[in-house]
Amino acid sequence: MRLFALRGAISVERNDAQDILEATTQLMREIMQRNGVEPENVVSCIFTATRDLNAEFPAKAARAVGFERVPLLCAQEIPVPQSMPRVIRVLIHYHADPDHQPEHIYLGDARELRNDLHAAQ
Repeated sequence: MRLFALRGAISVERNDAQDILEATTQLMREIMQRNGVEPENVVSCIFTATRDLNAEFPAKAARAVGFERVPLLCAQEIPVPQSMPRVIRVLIHYHADPDHQPEHIYLGDARELRNDLHAAQ
């Protein structure tokens, strides 16, 4: 097994706890499904949220989809002027077979963040 890291992001409609949880759940499920990632192979996850999303911790949704034994951290994204609003990002470190190819996942408006990654769409 080899250690990998992959990135993902999703836009959120409103600064509402339910919207944050639903978006994070969608992102984590898509990452797990498209990458074959199981929580038992995950070393850690770092979530960031833009300054305008503070109604809930994204990690709460990750725990609900099986990451209850994985170290999770939430932080605020650097508030760069003119950056995309209402975005949750995640960096996941996990073990997989050496020939695995990480597939980064960007959903909703967050697709614009990395439109250079065709596989992320």
